Amino acid sequence: MGRFRIIARLDIKGPNLIKGVHLEGLRKIGDPNAHALRYYHEGADELVYMDIVASLYGRNNLSDIVRRTAENVFIPLTVGGGVRSLADVEALLNAGADKVAINTAATADPDLIGAVARRFGSQCMVLSIEAKRRPQGGWEAYVDNGREHTGLEVADWARRGQDLGAGEILLTSVDQEGTRKGFDLALAQAVSSAVTIPVILSGGLGEPAHLVAAATDGRADAVAVADALHYGRHSLGDLRAAAGAAGLPVRALAAADGSAADGSAGDGAGTI
Repeated sequence: MGRFRIIARLDIKGPNLIKGVHLEGLRKIGDPNAHALRYYHEGADELVYMDIVASLYGRNNLSDIVRRTAENVFIPLTVGGGVRSLADVEALLNAGADKVAINTAATADPDLIGAVARRFGSQCMVLSIEAKRRPQGGWEAYVDNGREHTGLEVADWARRGQDLGAGEILLTSVDQEGTRKGFDLALAQAVSSAVTIPVILSGGLGEPAHLVAAATDGRADAVAVADALHYGRHSLGDLRAAAGAAGLPVRALAAADGSAADGSAGDGAGTI
């Protein structure tokens, strides 16, 4: 596997950072820019901003937040929610995003995936999938914060998204999201086996051991963490230490003297 990434996820409603359980029961956490800056300095490999009410209004309202974050944060930034057109993608990239995550509009018009990939590159096109377990087995892709059915089987949809040009999958388990009970490893395995592009697993981290399981058992390439960071239950340092102890290939952070934390010489790609 390549370098395993630890990503801070920030769900946004209006000007506020929020958090819920199963993508519902949302509570205000604070200023998203302040949290983004803290996670950057604590060693997050990337940030994900998701406008969780954008699909209700048909537009993304994160440009100002993204622009402020991009002034002080210099790690990859993925932005999603309400992205429906090439113009929406361009506006977010111009604001400072590196990648866009698309869910609802991609299920309605799968050709949008290819259009984004051709115009801006596959590395920019992240297919966001909200997955719920089916009573009869397997998982269905949902939209509108896990409220609306699409009828799409998750692994099949991930594979199709890759074929259309997606460069990455952001896979959120609605069932596990906010529960702190661990990731849906069977879901991660199903999607990771269906595609060759990186899979970011989101929803359920409660302990550092859950991160290790996501990589080893779920075969995820990255995890997106929200609750554990926002409420201070675990730090990015805790998660990185657990990953390193398990032998996962995580990015070495630079020490104050410019050397890597493990004593080796730091390099430009691995420093903050």
